[in-house]
Amino acid sequence: MKSEPWLRGVTPGVHPVTGHLLRSAEHIREDVAEALAPLTTEQVWAKPHGATSAGFHAKHLAGSTQRLCTYLEGGQLSAGQLAEIAAEGTGTESACELVQKVDAALARYEGLVRELRPDEFGGIREIGRKRLETTAVGLAIHIAEHGQRHTGQLVSAAKLCRATMA
Repeated sequence: MKSEPWLRGVTPGVHPVTGHLLRSAEHIREDVAEALAPLTTEQVWAKPHGATSAGFHAKHLAGSTQRLCTYLEGGQLSAGQLAEIAAEGTGTESACELVQKVDAALARYEGLVRELRPDEFGGIREIGRKRLETTAVGLAIHIAEHGQRHTGQLVSAAKLCRATMA
């Protein structure tokens, strides 16, 4: 049995904090792919017993990661990015398409985290229309924790779908 990413040793060539952020992304990627793989498109978007769909969690995970990466880069959201938020609750994407969206968002995140030097961890980033301040490392950690939270919900939703729609 393969160990969880955080137990796979030190990530060579990066600061230990950076390494753990990369391991978190690796864990998200693996759990999302495993949970969505057996689902049909109908199951991906089903809401058994009123639960939020696995599709929403995957789509939101990908979209929110992309948006938060914009902030990590020092930018603000575009009108298009803001419009995408409303579309996260519904969809027709297959499990495979959603895994690809999550992979793309995590790849962007991993690239930004790899570029973030330890002496830049305390750099200020502004979030949202109110431009609330946080640090670069705080934002990078939030992206990882937010992703883990939605991954857990996605895994639970996928299990519920398999159990109720089998």
